[in-house]
Amino acid sequence: MKFLTKVFITAVNAFVLAYLLPGIEIKDFLTAVIVALVLAVLDAVVKPLLILFTLPATIFTLGLFLFVINACIILIDAYFVGGFEIAVPKFWYALLFSICLSIANSIVHRIALKDEKQKSN
Repeated sequence: MKFLTKVFITAVNAFVLAYLLPGIEIKDFLTAVIVALVLAVLDAVVKPLLILFTLPATIFTLGLFLFVINACIILIDAYFVGGFEIAVPKFWYALLFSICLSIANSIVHRIALKDEKQKSN
């Protein structure tokens, strides 16, 4: 149930950010849900491999290279999901979208999942 809640929150945040940010377009809410599901799979499978392969660059940049990895994950997601488009300077729009999505998800997850933690105590 917690996984579905996180996917739904990510889908809502992605849909709202696509409306607010220039260069990002998500066709409809169903596409946003698919974007969130693919993003969850990519974060679980591909992202750890990218982090492992780019560990020297990540250490050298004191972790700032993780922003590049997040932007690459967004670009891979846009490649696989039809209806999720990123405008021409793709990397910079993907970087902006990934930063904003991370911030929005952390805020909303903290608020939404806080109630579940209090109920379990």
